Amino acid sequence: MPDIQEHRFPDAPAAATALAASIADRLAAAIGQRGTATLVLSGGRSPAAVFEALRERALPWDKVIVAQVDERWVPADHADSNNRLIREHLLQGPASAARFVPMKNDAATAREGQPACEAAMRALPLPFDAVLLGMGEDGHTASLFPEARELQEGLTTQALTLAVTPPAAPHERMSLSVAGLLHSRALILQIGGAAKEAVYREALGTGPVEAMPIRAVLRQDKVPVEVWISE
Repeated sequence: MPDIQEHRFPDAPAAATALAASIADRLAAAIGQRGTATLVLSGGRSPAAVFEALRERALPWDKVIVAQVDERWVPADHADSNNRLIREHLLQGPASAARFVPMKNDAATAREGQPACEAAMRALPLPFDAVLLGMGEDGHTASLFPEARELQEGLTTQALTLAVTPPAAPHERMSLSVAGLLHSRALILQIGGAAKEAVYREALGTGPVEAMPIRAVLRQDKVPVEVWISE
């Protein structure tokens, strides 16, 4: 098992503020040590408040690279685009100086776009300084879904990225693989509410990784994991 450090907060706003401060400190330290920092972000509703708090932090944003954990294969202005979420909630004001490396490219499908996406991710400074993850109530993380036909590939490939067809959710995806996630100095899992915490606690127990892919993160011993829980 990895070194898992849990942080608990009474509500989502308090958790978002504290998590943004922690990420900012991590980025500042990376810039001080290596001259640049790479932050890899998930989409969804939960991290938006973190992004808004993070953009207010005083950082040399021109030295920060922002990349993506996963993305729906939709135009950048689509309502479901994680690209749009990151641009609207993080890359504003001084934070707009950060270099953004989106996953979505001009290929017609995620599978066709995967080689270019892989090259773009491998061109970034590795390992990433921090990867911010979410988790679904089905135990998925990134776009590694239970019962997805590409799940086994996502768990075993040494490629950083793979195209994924979700078994239920709409839109083809591009996702970091488990190997891609583990090219990081820190994995940060954000959880909100009792239902998600129950899923997390279940994932800490026994059972196959394939049933709850978040277990691939929680059971590995290469990268420390922080879990930020809001009630």
